[in-house]
Amino acid sequence: MEPRSFTVAYAPHVHDGSSARRIMWTVFFALLPAAAVSVYAFGLDALRVLALSTALCVAMEWAALVIMKRDPRACLDGPAALTGFLLGLTLPSGLSNGIIVVGAFVAVIVAKQVFGGLGHNPFNPALTSRVFLLIAFPKQLTTWPVPRGLEEIKEYMGLAVTRTTDAVTSATPLGAIKEHAQKAMPNIQLNDLFFGVHTPGSIGEISALALLVGAAFLLYKRIITWHIPVATLVTVAVLGGLTHLANPGKYADPVFHLFAGGLFIGAFFMATDYVTAPVWPMGKLIYGFGIGLLTMVIRLWGGYPEGISFAILLMNAATPLLDRYTVPTPFGSRSATKKEPRSEEHTSELQSRQV
Repeated sequence: MEPRSFTVAYAPHVHDGSSARRIMWTVFFALLPAAAVSVYAFGLDALRVLALSTALCVAMEWAALVIMKRDPRACLDGPAALTGFLLGLTLPSGLSNGIIVVGAFVAVIVAKQVFGGLGHNPFNPALTSRVFLLIAFPKQLTTWPVPRGLEEIKEYMGLAVTRTTDAVTSATPLGAIKEHAQKAMPNIQLNDLFFGVHTPGSIGEISALALLVGAAFLLYKRIITWHIPVATLVTVAVLGGLTHLANPGKYADPVFHLFAGGLFIGAFFMATDYVTAPVWPMGKLIYGFGIGLLTMVIRLWGGYPEGISFAILLMNAATPLLDRYTVPTPFGSRSATKKEPRSEEHTSELQSRQV
């Protein structure tokens, strides 16, 4: 009789065929509509930033795997490409190649491989790099080229545009509201924020419609769940509504806060990262609430017009605690903290047995 061998593995033993490679590339393709709108709006500069950032992250992942004597083919599984693509989507289209190289190094080497690679990084690599670049190169990271459809405009959102030798720049909608609320508010159109072809900003944040199309696809494929995005968006809407009611001349309405800036790309594509987000439903809701709260605190009273990147990274740090204290009680079992009081007869019986 031939000996049989059995492979012992962790659950789940029955699955739907999903893999890390498939999930990463699915998220990548879900971001293509937002990238296409930006390439249309900003031209080949946006394509250059996206392509260079993606290629550099894959190359640095390959180099790191070779140095650590791991299978270098893993660099093509999708995580490195997705990190680079997300990083490129958070950057302005006019950014120089040298800064993109620095950003790719921080995202792949510093924020991920130093901690052991995929699955071990405590913070989202793309956002870690984006925040690092914002601190290291604040002028370059806050210079926003105006989309081609607005090149001939003399004044946008109540602020004069700046003409340089090779570009026309202006403030983002959030930046305009931050500096000149009463002057800028009447000039910001919801259609511009929704479609994105006339909105200055990061490559991946200008079109709410394109991001919602990609997010709907991820929800349909069950790559992400509704908990984190809904908790984030509802929190932003509630706080935006309360502040607008309190002082409509100073604070924008909640619809503006939902569609402006990087809220959608952050809530649907970055906050839901499997590695850095909580596992359990209650933890996800608390996590999303924290992101929405911190985002609005920074937007309304902080030094930066946008706070979604900082908010997600801060809540990444809270993920281990949320995973620890939000574990659901299995159906049919009692909570470990809830113990029934022992009767006097039961206590005396135990004491007699010990004697």
